[in-house]
Amino acid sequence: MTSPQPRRGRGRPGYDQAAVLQTAVGLFNRKGYDATSIGDLANELGVTKSAIYHHFTSKEDLLRLAMDDALDELTAVVSAAVSDADGTSAYDRLREVVRRSVEVLAGHQPAVTLLLRVRGNTPVEVEALKRRRWLDDQLAELVRAAIAEGALRDDVSPDLVSRLLFGMVNSLVEWYRPHGMHDPATVADAVASIAFDGLRSAGPANQAAQ
Repeated sequence: MTSPQPRRGRGRPGYDQAAVLQTAVGLFNRKGYDATSIGDLANELGVTKSAIYHHFTSKEDLLRLAMDDALDELTAVVSAAVSDADGTSAYDRLREVVRRSVEVLAGHQPAVTLLLRVRGNTPVEVEALKRRRWLDDQLAELVRAAIAEGALRDDVSPDLVSRLLFGMVNSLVEWYRPHGMHDPATVADAVASIAFDGLRSAGPANQAAQ
């Protein structure tokens, strides 16, 4: 017996759910989410609005999936670091979070760019901002733990350090290009080196490691 073929969306061939979402994110970034309509997206793809609704229930549904794309992997990276399952020092876990955050951003740059532009005008945006604050809070806790270990300087607020670290990572959306001269791993190493060499404590714990 022949197995049933998967249902294809209406509209032009090749515009599956992932392709529609990718196009929507690009359009939201260019025009702004509030200024973009489902009609605009349909025109961009060269399909009818009903073809869009075949895959997504609303414009906000598209935004929700875009926010999940931007946040899910980063949330997993931070959650793993906070859990300390393998007994790694807070300093090493913090440094790895920064490295991995750069790599996540490079892999999801359009969605992260959109995330950084939301202002809480819809329930989806409000939830995304809550998740961003959670990430900031967890990073600040790692900073506090690294300070307690004596690995980081203690004269800068952990909350401020958290925001500065994520700010450095997030600034990549303005200039980083996936096919440019620097690959994600090289950029990740550079960001971590610049950030942490400037944050290291001059105390005995680090003098002994030198």
